[in-house]
Amino acid sequence: MIEKALTGSQKYWTWIGVLLVLIAAGLYAYGQQLSIGLTVTGMSRDVSWGVYIAQLTFLVGVAASAVMLVLPYYLHDYKKFGKIVILGEFLAVAAVSMCMMFVIADMGKPMRVFNMFFYPSPGSVLFWDATVLTVYLLLNIFCGWVVLQAEAKNVAPPKWIKPFIYLSIPWAVSIHTVTAFLYAGLPGRHLWLTAVLAPRFLASAFAAGPALLILLALLLRKVANFDAGKEAIQKLATIVTYAALTNLFLYGLEFFTAFYSGIPSHQHALQYLFTGLHGYNALVPWTWVSLLLGLGAIALLIFPSIRKQEKILAIACIALFVSLWIDKGICLILGGFVPTPLEHVTEYSVGSYEVMITIGIYSIGALILTVLYKTAITVKQNAAK
Repeated sequence: MIEKALTGSQKYWTWIGVLLVLIAAGLYAYGQQLSIGLTVTGMSRDVSWGVYIAQLTFLVGVAASAVMLVLPYYLHDYKKFGKIVILGEFLAVAAVSMCMMFVIADMGKPMRVFNMFFYPSPGSVLFWDATVLTVYLLLNIFCGWVVLQAEAKNVAPPKWIKPFIYLSIPWAVSIHTVTAFLYAGLPGRHLWLTAVLAPRFLASAFAAGPALLILLALLLRKVANFDAGKEAIQKLATIVTYAALTNLFLYGLEFFTAFYSGIPSHQHALQYLFTGLHGYNALVPWTWVSLLLGLGAIALLIFPSIRKQEKILAIACIALFVSLWIDKGICLILGGFVPTPLEHVTEYSVGSYEVMITIGIYSIGALILTVLYKTAITVKQNAAK
């Protein structure tokens, strides 16, 4: 079926060409990083995780969000998601693929990644994170492709695939939970030292992922003549709304815990993000932009009569997605290193090679998603004839 992605309009091939150029630039930057070393990045002794791991954290959530389509469709027989569930599964494939590439970029020497499997350490959360991500990637490729093959042949999916689909539901929750444990298990980093970090990760994931799916569904309606259905899109909008509200509530709990308890170390991390600390305020503008975009998006989404207008829904989803990308993809990870356990403030400034590599990895993810979506949409359109 993959050959269906080898045909397309001039606009389709122009898009592919743009992605290939960006990928080439990313590969050049990665070659420079391999040659020179991680000194080309903004990371240091005090800030040992930078933009690469920040993107990993955000994209794990995007990948986990596929469960918000798989669960209603397969467990509760919500047929309105019939056209869009494959889009969620293939989005998870692209997102997890990018996660793994960001890990490789962050490791410095890619061969080090294999040490986690050649010399497994069950006591390491990182080992389990790599394991659950790998299994989740294989589950989504396998389940999505088998179901799509059945649809291409106009037959029902084989019954033996159902256990794998059901397994992918709790597995989606596990990948973001284990990722949260990477941070919540570090006692010296007070921004992450909270029992609600995993629920926060899941709530933000179930807001950001479906928001992106809504935008992709609206885009595909225009560029590919593929309509996922207004009811499916509105149901996703409802999921996004409640997940965003839950995330905001959990975020507010952090302020109560930090400031009512009066523990300085817990307060400092939040002060650095929102007002600056000891004259250092690199993340303050990002934090406020994230908060204002998130609040604005919730204000538009919370009223059903407003979010039913698809142009406003698209604006709200863009605002929410950017808000959560800033929160998890920049502020949460970088802010967790400031101040250090020794109360020193070392700020992080992203390097040009890091930006190029990041854009290159996102371009690879977009290319994977384009190929998978082109295949899936062509199969569905042929099956509908």
